[in-house]
Amino acid sequence: VQLQASGGGLVQAGGSLRLSCAASGRTFSSYVMGWFRQAPGKEREFVAAISWSNGRTHYADSVKGRFTISRDNAKNTVYLQMNSLKPEDTAVYYCAYKGSWYQIHSSAEYDYWGQGTQVTVSS
Repeated sequence: VQLQASGGGLVQAGGSLRLSCAASGRTFSSYVMGWFRQAPGKEREFVAAISWSNGRTHYADSVKGRFTISRDNAKNTVYLQMNSLKPEDTAVYYCAYKGSWYQIHSSAEYDYWGQGTQVTVSS
């Protein structure tokens, strides 16, 4: 499985960005796509996840109500719409793939990762 992330950039606080992650290669029908982020000097943290089979979603408390994860089955692409961005959202964002909904918060459980895209929110 190959993952290609895009859509990062520089935005002012309160602004919006949409990240995309296209998956290619052999995937399972019940796989999960997740977004993680890592700020300088911090550990990688879970942001959101979506089940490809039924669209079930889950968010970190820090982004709930501001970020929306969605998928386009035809394009094998997952999106992360980020609204009301804050300076503390600044990080490198990674998309990741795993085969089941088990322990979706744990980065160690994901099998494949995209290359990361930088999101910078200025105050």
